[in-house]
Amino acid sequence: MSETRTLAGRALHAGHAPVLVFDSGVGGVSVARAIRAALPGLPVLYYADLAAFPYGDWDPAALTHHCVGLVRELVATHRPRALVIACNTASTLILPPLRAVLDIPVVGTVPAIKPAAQLTRSGVVAVLATPGTVRREYTFDLIERFASEVAVTLVGSRGLARLAEERLRGGVVSREALLAEIRPCFVEKAGRRTDVVVLACTHYPLLLPELREVAPWPVTWIDPAPAIARRLADVLDLVPGGSQAEISGPAAPERDHILCSNDTDLSHLLALIGESPETCDAGLARHV
Repeated sequence: MSETRTLAGRALHAGHAPVLVFDSGVGGVSVARAIRAALPGLPVLYYADLAAFPYGDWDPAALTHHCVGLVRELVATHRPRALVIACNTASTLILPPLRAVLDIPVVGTVPAIKPAAQLTRSGVVAVLATPGTVRREYTFDLIERFASEVAVTLVGSRGLARLAEERLRGGVVSREALLAEIRPCFVEKAGRRTDVVVLACTHYPLLLPELREVAPWPVTWIDPAPAIARRLADVLDLVPGGSQAEISGPAAPERDHILCSNDTDLSHLLALIGESPETCDAGLARHV
């Protein structure tokens, strides 16, 4: 049975090992719904570390220590078949230490700079992320490796993740506030202008309809969630959209759970995880 609860000392998926989707807040729903669409037979255990949100404000060493300890506890308790870090800020720091201590596949979320460089026609792209992600050496290395011939604008938004959280709580998101957060992504260089924006925080796709509305001009927005779901299927040797005969028991959505590091009621997210990425924009409006 689906439920929401704080971190508990007992496993929630007896006999049906889930994938653990870990994020600082609700942003990982964009990844969880892509996993649900690609792997409908796989139960999802979603963990929102709202007590520590936002991760972008943390000192890197402190955040690494916090996340690695918390994730190890969750894995020991709930014994997932795989772990997805559905947070760019955390992934740029904690993937190596987690892979060193866990014996399950660990899939991370990193800025989609390589596909942006492949998609751009103008040669001008933007990476919209948290302040933490745009400061990471990992991000600079991705640019050097995959986008050295492209003009890349790094934009560290301080408010966009909070606006996404507010929307899912039923709040009204100001179009002016959204435009102020994304305006630095839209630049013109020698007659060329931004034509691709990488959404390098899993919160941001939850605001994609509004972002398209307020954008100064049309661009291609890259949501990393479908690629993360495909990578998870690959490491688990599952076929996206297939029957996955080895995943048996009740329908996966009936076995989904949400855990939270504080007492926030996140039960409405269970319905959103079940929405397909194509229909989730409407689902957001229904469920907030």
